[in-house]
Amino acid sequence: MADYYKTLGVDKNASPEQIKRAFRELAQKYHPDKASGNAERFKEINEAYQVLSDAEKKKMYDQYGSSFEQARAQGGSGGFDNFRDFAAYAEAMKNGGAGGQGSAGFDFGDLGNLGDLFGDFFGFGQSAPRRSRKKGGRDMQIEVAIDFREAIFGTEKEINLERNASCSRCHGSGNEPGAKVVTCSRCRGNGQVVEQQSTFFGTFQSVAVCPECGGEGKVAEKKCRECRGRGYERKTEKIRIKIPAGVNEGGVIKLKGYGEAGSRGAQSGDLYVYLHIRSDNYFKREGINLYSQEQISVSQAVLGGKINIKTVYGEVTLKIPAGTYSGQEFRLAGKGVPMLNDHGHGDQIVKVEIKIPKHLNRQQKELFEKLQKEDL
Repeated sequence: MADYYKTLGVDKNASPEQIKRAFRELAQKYHPDKASGNAERFKEINEAYQVLSDAEKKKMYDQYGSSFEQARAQGGSGGFDNFRDFAAYAEAMKNGGAGGQGSAGFDFGDLGNLGDLFGDFFGFGQSAPRRSRKKGGRDMQIEVAIDFREAIFGTEKEINLERNASCSRCHGSGNEPGAKVVTCSRCRGNGQVVEQQSTFFGTFQSVAVCPECGGEGKVAEKKCRECRGRGYERKTEKIRIKIPAGVNEGGVIKLKGYGEAGSRGAQSGDLYVYLHIRSDNYFKREGINLYSQEQISVSQAVLGGKINIKTVYGEVTLKIPAGTYSGQEFRLAGKGVPMLNDHGHGDQIVKVEIKIPKHLNRQQKELFEKLQKEDL
């Protein structure tokens, strides 16, 4: 005989609220619609809850044990396969907290279409009865490549964007301008229709938003001839994208309302612009800092001197101290990438390499031979 207390992970003195909380947590974990779901385990959990959540059944179970289970079997209760159990399951889940969310973080949105099904039957998850629910437009994403210096100083890019945009004739309503508005013949003005839904629980009848009028209960006698009642049309538009100074590789710019148009005037989606920055032959970038390399002569490394350094802001003079070694780095403050919050700039790090001559004339060779004798 199954131990219902062990199945739910509670002791015999558990309160009704503790039993319900344990059931919600386990049901969320093992629901067949979940990635971690297990139909058999879910059935066991549901069966245990049917008994322990009912004061009379719990009392009989505590008193008779296996005899009670046999009596249930004779009575024809099918646990998970019985609609009464399904209703009790949904009832337990809906009492989890504000908005239909339990203490374990259960959300009816986790059940996909079943969340709507629960709402249609038991009046939670969605407000009931539901009326107009226009479908918003999809978000879109594109990639835009910009030059190295454009990322540093900012720029504007004009692109051609193909998308479903609001119909220019009906302005998204889907109705032919001037057409008479009448009662929807499909839902007879109710804004809702009855549908049959097949799930692993069986086939159920539910109420859904009328697809013809979108829940409005009224439609135009004539649909827009341009978009055929959809409220949007396929267009290619030129849009300008303002790219701020200091953007990073892979940065994202969100343009609200520039995604796909929604149906019948519903809100459009958003456009996400992913930035790709082309590399530079001279500069390397790490965050807000720029890196470059310069060569200096042997005499400059030994005696010191001054060299001209190229920055993204123009040339500057860098003082090389005497005794500089190959690979030494110098920092040019404020010559890096501007910060996006406009609170300063990064730096440019200059790494110097000593240029060793491969070919010497006679005079140069003699000088180095003299230095060699001096252990220099």
